[in-house]
Amino acid sequence: MSGADTPRYFHLLSDAELQNLRPILELLRVHRDEVLATWHALYRDHFGEAGTLSEAPFRELYGRDLDALVHNLLDGDMEGFEADVRAVGHALVEAGVPFAEVVVSLHLFEESASGYFERRLLVMLKGPTIYLTFDKLSHCRMILLAGTYFARRDADASARIRAVEGEATALAGGPAGRSSFHGLVGSCAPMRQLYEQLAAAAGGQGAVLIHGESGTGKELAARALHECSGRASRPFVAVNCAALPAELIESELFGHRKGAYTGAQEEYQGLLRAAGDGTVFFDEITEMPANMQAKLLRVLEERTVRAVGTAREEPVRARFISSTNRDPERAMESGHLRRDLWFRLGVHRIETPPLRQCKSDVAALADHFAALLASRGLRRVEGLDADALALLEGHSWPGNVRELRNAIEQSLTTGRDPRIHRRDLPPYLVRGAASPPMDGAQLPTFEQAERDLIRRALEEAGGNKLQAARALRISRHRLYDKLRKFGIQN
Repeated sequence: MSGADTPRYFHLLSDAELQNLRPILELLRVHRDEVLATWHALYRDHFGEAGTLSEAPFRELYGRDLDALVHNLLDGDMEGFEADVRAVGHALVEAGVPFAEVVVSLHLFEESASGYFERRLLVMLKGPTIYLTFDKLSHCRMILLAGTYFARRDADASARIRAVEGEATALAGGPAGRSSFHGLVGSCAPMRQLYEQLAAAAGGQGAVLIHGESGTGKELAARALHECSGRASRPFVAVNCAALPAELIESELFGHRKGAYTGAQEEYQGLLRAAGDGTVFFDEITEMPANMQAKLLRVLEERTVRAVGTAREEPVRARFISSTNRDPERAMESGHLRRDLWFRLGVHRIETPPLRQCKSDVAALADHFAALLASRGLRRVEGLDADALALLEGHSWPGNVRELRNAIEQSLTTGRDPRIHRRDLPPYLVRGAASPPMDGAQLPTFEQAERDLIRRALEEAGGNKLQAARALRISRHRLYDKLRKFGIQN
């Protein structure tokens, strides 16, 4: 074998073989878009609904791969070719494409590309040799993609393992068994299980649905998942589905062009595209109108979005996390949640436990909220006395962690001593802890009853003031007046 024919690149290709490929590379450069369209059609026919990539991300990722193949090799830049193909490998890992699908996709590329140079080969003396050389080139790409793909995946897995090990160490070694996980507090068995589920889901790319009672920290759980995923440095965009006006929700999510409707004075990209490669959190997804659920389903299926007033599809790269305080099965039966959307949103399904299942965490949570609120300007305390703690641990907490936080906030506002005493806690807690007298029962004052009613309305509405006002049959402005009057912060 002569020096010119000696494989120099990846133990497969020689300079002479690369030179012989130039006619094919020129044809691929000229027919780049047609080859890519045929490639995607074969991919869609092969994988159907099981394919990871919709058309827009497929064209973006594999278009970059095709450009790296053609332009770098025509320029004789093998270092650029290697760097660009490795970048595609990283992108495939981030997109969650299984490696088996990558292998099949490269085979489909050969099939789609061959149609554009087959007739040209009929007039070439080295037709069969060219086919063999082109096959070698495909193997070079596979070597680069495989090495990059698995190195990136192993690095991500190692990072997740280190994060989980760190959290496990914190869980095991925290003071008095107390622990936290990216803002979540608690070391009871249900909370430990929640941490494990969040860490496991963080390692994937699929949509996550978090369900649990109002006040159990579903948004905190979503943020924790985002923070321990590979998207932690990217945006976390929270969308309150119950608070968005029905007439504006499409524009808010998908964006709009200037002049698309009255009041659209400038172009707006929308929350889904603003999230970029980060996370979009749909809080109380079951409160989203049915017609918008159908449009969101299309976004999840196609991974593209069309702004109001335009015909142009734009790619959506964010990961989706949703929450609901409704039982998912009942929500589907009642029409609050589309069944097909549920299956798209619930690749990972996680439940946040109610506080009544975690009574052993009440003390840690109370200390956590006391320190948090003190850092925001309320008085600092040394903790709770034994009587106050016993009262808190004996309460059923229908409003869950949010209710406990409100109770601690009120005690810091009304109390004066270095420690929180029973008398500092909300009156309804004290009354609930005492046995009612057999006769001559003491009724709460009108103000106490009104304050408790407002608190319950807020708890049942998941903190949504508009919904609470509707339940109380008062205006939102009047509710705000009441909240200021009673010093209720939600």
